[in-house]
Amino acid sequence: MVIGLCTVELHLLESFSLKDKRRVLQSLMMRIRNRYNVSVTEVDHQNDWTRATVGIACVCTTSRLATQTLNHIINLIEHEPRVMIEDCSVEML
Repeated sequence: MVIGLCTVELHLLESFSLKDKRRVLQSLMMRIRNRYNVSVTEVDHQNDWTRATVGIACVCTTSRLATQTLNHIINLIEHEPRVMIEDCSVEML
């Protein structure tokens, strides 16, 4: 069993309040959860309406599958027009 962890720092492009940020992040995180069956949550910058750090965790049978899943999720985030990835890290446990 392998646990894949991904931390993504985001810049929210169309956010002008915490309410806007919450709307954008909830939509993105729900899409990720529903499509990939992973755990997703905001882990830092909760009070900053222009930035967010999102943590993603998945449990897979092989590290190859975990890496593939996390890469698909990163690709989905990259194609989201309302956010821009500032930094991204992936690790396997």
